[in-house]
Amino acid sequence: MRIKDAITAMQLGKKKQVTVRELSTIWSEQSDDGPQAMPLPEYPRPQLRRKDWTCLNGWWEYGICPAESAGKASRGEADGKILVPFSPETRRSGVGRTLQPGETLWYRKKIEDPHLAKGRRLLLHFGAVDERCAVYWNGHKVGSHRNGYLAFSFDVTQLLRPGDNELKVLVRDDTDEGNECRGKQTLEPGGMFYHAQSGIWQTVWLETVPEVSLEELMITPYPEKEAVELKMAFRGEPEDGAQVRIYVDESGEGISTPLGREVTACIPVPQPRLWSPEHPELYSLRIEAGEDVVESYFAMRSFGVGTDAEGTTRLLLNGKPYFFHGVLDQGYWPESLMTPPADEALVYDIEQMKALGFNMLRKHVKIECDRWYYHCDRIGMVVWQDMVNGGGPVQTLLETYLPTIFPAIGNHLPDHYYKLFAREDEKARRRYERDLLRMIRQLRNHPCIGQWVPFNEGWGQFDALRITEKIKKEDPLRPVDHASGWFDQGGGDVRSVHNYFRPLTVQKERRAFVISEYGGINCQIGEHTMNEEVYGYQAAGAEEFPQQFADKMAEIRALEKEGLCGAVYTQVSDIEEETNGLLTYDRKVCKV
Repeated sequence: MRIKDAITAMQLGKKKQVTVRELSTIWSEQSDDGPQAMPLPEYPRPQLRRKDWTCLNGWWEYGICPAESAGKASRGEADGKILVPFSPETRRSGVGRTLQPGETLWYRKKIEDPHLAKGRRLLLHFGAVDERCAVYWNGHKVGSHRNGYLAFSFDVTQLLRPGDNELKVLVRDDTDEGNECRGKQTLEPGGMFYHAQSGIWQTVWLETVPEVSLEELMITPYPEKEAVELKMAFRGEPEDGAQVRIYVDESGEGISTPLGREVTACIPVPQPRLWSPEHPELYSLRIEAGEDVVESYFAMRSFGVGTDAEGTTRLLLNGKPYFFHGVLDQGYWPESLMTPPADEALVYDIEQMKALGFNMLRKHVKIECDRWYYHCDRIGMVVWQDMVNGGGPVQTLLETYLPTIFPAIGNHLPDHYYKLFAREDEKARRRYERDLLRMIRQLRNHPCIGQWVPFNEGWGQFDALRITEKIKKEDPLRPVDHASGWFDQGGGDVRSVHNYFRPLTVQKERRAFVISEYGGINCQIGEHTMNEEVYGYQAAGAEEFPQQFADKMAEIRALEKEGLCGAVYTQVSDIEEETNGLLTYDRKVCKV
């Protein structure tokens, strides 16, 4: 074990982060953020597409009120303009101010006359708002939402008025002073934890739908049965005798079935073209229900666990052993934090990792915008999806540093000691469970999702065995890594280990064995480094880094023969103090 590197990573007595330069990606440098700016104008939900929609991204009024004035939020003069969907903490937003616990961030936007035709309804969609918000249309509250990473929507039809309408959003966010899902966000950034953000950080849009329209769609492929199952839920009351018509791959005939509030249809897919990273085959899907027309897509593929010819437990893709070699992907950008500066930036990261020979990304304690998963679907990149961690403050010594140096500490510690894992609040635990299932329902149609990861390194972990059973009930067709890193409770489908300082080895058991984090080689690239203080697990110069990286890749491939089923290299890009990425934070240099 590299004791010196391990002790350095603990950052004992480390001073506060000092920012020494502002970095920016080419997508922001080439953007026009003038008065008519509309960042990220692409349709935000590719698996449920309609033609009649309006993007609301752009300049909004905003203000930040102290706690004692929260009840008066948005009544007075605005503090200025903010470029939605960038959080106020980011440079791209035009604000550059951190929302503090107790403060209220408010948004206000004039909506020009929507011209809603008779028999139509107007839906207001939010990709994500961090962390809890209340939404008002023409002064009337249409609803509220809690969780900073999940999508939500409201029907605002009854509140429309002739001419211009007014939309307001009020936001609160306690970041790491609360117990909600927050990922890597902190009010005191440093090391592996990053600048907090708040407010609207994914696309806001309006969508016009008929009175009877598709509200929910669940797609389940069964390659072995040569069929795909669709479960559909419709809003409104269908007329007697109404039909829903389904077309796969623009087939001329289509399939009809009676239209009701809930409809299940099994569609034959003869001789299916199987999806894989090597051949990301997608089928187009078109659903017509009266006046409602929805475009979607799906893939024929399966994930699972089984044994190879030697009897070793393996992860499977399409019924065959498959080695998942991935990269830890945290999805941060220097000028826009968790919001990508452009849709092309999402594509760039995925394609760069695929060009380096990887077939999987572990989306780390973050839920991305829907377009990111769409690009993984079409490019061919498997995703191991983390749930966003929550609970009280992360006890980094117990939950992060000591177990990676001394694995015995985290091998058998039961996770029902809620205080030890900063999970004492029963209501917050229930919210976590609810939101975990919401995440699965939001993402499960994406072919790329190959595994669910409810807990990482014990951060807010609790009752992992019971949580795994809930996941399996909700989605029985994907493996579960119930405790990534350590604090393994003996459940789930994989034995998941993080190893940065010890020799990489394989531990054979009944579950598939994966090294779900390794590498993390610290390599600074001059003017592309953001901070004076840097963080990583071992140092390498720019000239020697490619060879060290190649050695790691060879080591992993050798372990595959010994029973290793998957591995996740840390990480896609540098982030703030961390300089252990394969790309620099500004995405201008690939280090290998």
